[in-house]
Parts: sequence; C-alpha cells; structure tokens
Amino acid sequence: MRTAYHEQMAELNAVLGQMSELAGKAMERSTRALLQADLAVAESVITDHEEIVRLSAAAEERAFALLALQAPVAGDLRAIVSGFQIVADVDRMGALALHVAKVARRRHPNKALPEEVNGYFAEMGRLAVQMALNAREVLNNQDPTAALRLQSDDDAMDDLHRHLFTVLMDREWKHGVAAAVDVTLLGRYYERFSDHAVLIGRRVVFQATGKTPEQFAEIDA
Repeated sequence: MRTAYHEQMAELNAVLGQMSELAGKAMERSTRALLQADLAVAESVITDHEEIVRLSAAAEERAFALLALQAPVAGDLRAIVSGFQIVADVDRMGALALHVAKVARRRHPNKALPEEVNGYFAEMGRLAVQMALNAREVLNNQDPTAALRLQSDDDAMDDLHRHLFTVLMDREWKHGVAAAVDVTLLGRYYERFSDHAVLIGRRVVFQATGKTPEQFAEIDA
C-alpha cells in the first residue's frame, strides 16, 4: 500500500512539474509576443493553453484517485491536499501567461508597451520562466531547501514591479491612460505568476517535510 502511494504521489508531482514547465514556456512566448508585437506567437500561446487545461484535469483525477484508493491519513492526507492546491497554482500560472498573450494580441499590430518599460518586462519574463522551471525541479525532486530558494527570485520580481511604478508615476510619462493601464495589468500578471511559483515551493516544503516553510527554515538554519 505504501509503495503504491509513493509511486502515485510521484506520478502526480511529475504531471504538476510538466504543467509548470509548460506555463514557463507559455510565459516565455507571451513575453516575446508582447515585446515584438508578434501575433503568431501570441496566437500559439492561446491555442496551446488547452494542453495545460488537459493536464490540470488529469492531475486532479490522480489526486482524487489517491484519496479514494489509498485511504491516506495524517501526513499523507495533508500531502495530497497540498497536491490539489498545487494544481490550482500551476493552472493559474498558465492562465496568467495566457492573459499576457491576449494583451499582445489585442494591441496588434501596435506594441502594447512603451519603449521605456521594455527592459523591465524582458527581465520580469526571464525571472518568471526561471521560476516556473525551478518549480518543476522541486516538484520532481522534493528538495525543500531548493523550494525555499524560490522566494529570492520572487523578491527580485517584486523589486522590478515596484520600479515599474516609478516609471508610471513619473511626470514625464507621455503615453496616456490606456498604456498606463496595460502596463499596470501586465506587471500584475508577472508578479502573480511569480507568487504562485513561490506558493508551489512552500507546498513542496510541506509535502517533503510535514513542516511549514518557517518551521523548516528554523531547523535548516
């Protein structure tokens, strides 16, 4: 029974890791579409989102099967509940990448971003993709220490997000309200993508150790 449980839990985490990787790839392409006003790339993200939806349903089925067939208790039950929460986190990451692609499509043939914020979004996109890949790794290897390191990348994302607002609030801003709204929404999409990757890391810490990230950090210090 225990062997079957661990095998099925590993299979669930593998599906979640695959979803995280797909969300990262989607955000990479969405960022490219955004910066280059590339309609074909934006459309490909929108079309391919269906694969993330399919995997999300498959992951939920696996989690329900663990509940129904393995009769988990205590720590095992909490780990499966964390699995359900991770499904929602990764699903949301994919949806946020989709939102970015839709903004790029809506503004085509024009670019959605003024030139002076391109650098911010290029770096936010790079960080988002790296965090998605790191989330995939910790889901696969269940390394709680590596999972906690996702927070440092999120701090860098938050710094970029804050600096972005200094540009928006500058008196020299000359691109109007519509562009400011687009930049504000897009910045929020990247920030939330990063936040969900951090949540995945926190949930992996709990899955792997049975402790909250704060409790594990005290032990690991």
